[in-house]
Amino acid sequence: MFNLFKYHILKYLLICLLLCTVTAYSQNNPADLGIIPAPESVTLKKGNFVIGANTQLVYSNEQSKKTALILRDYLLKSYGLKLPVVKELQNKQASVIAFRYNKQTEKEAYQLNSEAGLVQIIGEEAGLFYGLQTLMQLIKVDGQKLQVPGVLISDKPRYAYRGIMQDVGYHIYPVSFIKSQIEMLAKYKMNVYHWHLTEDHGWRIEIKKYPKLTSVGAYRASSQISHYVDSLSGQDHLPYGGFYTQEEIKEVVAFAAERQVTVIPEIELPGHSVAALASYPELACGDNPGPFKVAENWGIYDDVYCAGKENTFSFLEDVLTEVMALFPSPYIHIGGDECPKKRWQACKYCQKRIKDQNLKNEDELQSYFVKRIEKFVNAKGRKIIGWDEILEGGLAPNATVMAWRSIEEGIKAAQQNHDVVMSPMSHVYFDFIQGKRALEPLAIAWGYNNLEKVYAYDPTPKTLSQAQQKHIVGVEAAIWTEHMDTYRKVEYMLYPRLMALAEIAWTNPSQKDSISFFEHRLPKHLLQLDQTDKIYRVPGPIGVADTTLKGSVFKIKLKVPVEGAKIYYNFEGQDARETDYLYEKPIDIILHPGEKREMKSVVITPSGKRSVTTTTLFVHP
Repeated sequence: MFNLFKYHILKYLLICLLLCTVTAYSQNNPADLGIIPAPESVTLKKGNFVIGANTQLVYSNEQSKKTALILRDYLLKSYGLKLPVVKELQNKQASVIAFRYNKQTEKEAYQLNSEAGLVQIIGEEAGLFYGLQTLMQLIKVDGQKLQVPGVLISDKPRYAYRGIMQDVGYHIYPVSFIKSQIEMLAKYKMNVYHWHLTEDHGWRIEIKKYPKLTSVGAYRASSQISHYVDSLSGQDHLPYGGFYTQEEIKEVVAFAAERQVTVIPEIELPGHSVAALASYPELACGDNPGPFKVAENWGIYDDVYCAGKENTFSFLEDVLTEVMALFPSPYIHIGGDECPKKRWQACKYCQKRIKDQNLKNEDELQSYFVKRIEKFVNAKGRKIIGWDEILEGGLAPNATVMAWRSIEEGIKAAQQNHDVVMSPMSHVYFDFIQGKRALEPLAIAWGYNNLEKVYAYDPTPKTLSQAQQKHIVGVEAAIWTEHMDTYRKVEYMLYPRLMALAEIAWTNPSQKDSISFFEHRLPKHLLQLDQTDKIYRVPGPIGVADTTLKGSVFKIKLKVPVEGAKIYYNFEGQDARETDYLYEKPIDIILHPGEKREMKSVVITPSGKRSVTTTTLFVHP
């Protein structure tokens, strides 16, 4: 009898220990809350906060009032709930969502505390805004109630610079779409919209002093069709172009600032400048250069700004003066990539510049060019950032490097004690395909960066010393648009890779959890996206991939990548459709040694979007 009693006591203690272990895991597991990017610290608490008609939004000063007003508008638009915004609590019986401004808080950091009757967010202005983004992700509908789980979150970003680069030189998109991208950046705590505004193929920003930049340089007579530069390329023979007025740019910059997003303009120099040369040919090398036409084929062009003529620098300083008046960003991006030196080698003005400045070669001439522009920009209280080619010939003293060609270029810049934004095409170029090329829309002829590859990327190379690692100030994904002639295709290429990018930009590696991200949090967010008018790439089923087996019996366990989606499959070699098997439980498949079989599957989301996946299963002989 005594032994039986001890047995039950021991069993009870083991159960308690197990429950405590599960609770401890849950308290630091953001999967339970569905937050992207994952916060630094999460502790679950008992109870919930209920948002209702008697809830008041309380602020402490003007900075916090801005955040309270955003929440008010969100609740009204999303749930039809109109709540008062007050500086002091009007009804002591009311439940409260309070925004407390604290200028001593680390920049962009916040603390969110939720319990029955009170939600409080503390931080400086940006921190309050990011705390609000987390709160909006926490709000759940439970029957007739809006609830926020009891939770304590302390959070701050890993990197100060978290962005995307949107090219509009190859193809231009409506202001409404640019705003929609900025809204999504803000939702996922991204803070930079790098706007690539000039290219060989189109000048997209109005410059009052040089009207031909838009009347001539913003339009091309035709556009390349087919793949990148290859023998199959043709022309559509359709005039194409457009530009953003200065008023439109002010509108976008103000819209972004309200959402803690900095818009960084890029004015390409000294290369990728054919559209400018078509407008003002005297800026090219030689005595009577041109005529030029705005580029129609994708690729790199030999004609660039002349580095030996003083009027080149007068022109660029004029342009940058107007640009800086429109964009209050600390950085001005000056491009600096893919500048051929062929014209400079043959130009008497450029060769004279090399001689007069005691330069060794054309690489040092480019360095002279960039340094001279940097000096001008610095004198205006700004800093330059450029693609990693600005390392060649000697880097401008205060420049920040955007490493795109390889991770190694970023390492070199950090080792020279320059700040670096990592944007390697090997991991975060979003113009690269995301799946098997035959199943993907037309894209650049090389490169593969799927969602999993983006999520696995760590922007800080381990080969750097601790001091050098501090020079990795951020990460950015590039969206080049040769093959994105509609904004819908940009959406397809951006989402959901943006969510993975947000997590590597904000969340420390120790808090990242791929199972939590792919199996729990991302499906919730993709369901939200599925309920909007946005296009996104639907991931394939979770748990299936090309697999080489060691045994003959294989159990396929799948999960839907979007909440509420359905998976259909077959082994018949035909594309899967709704008439095939509906996946409801694990699939047992028997394969004999040496046998190979293909599984075709399709994911269909609640809104009807779909993805098709082909998986090859093979057993070693």
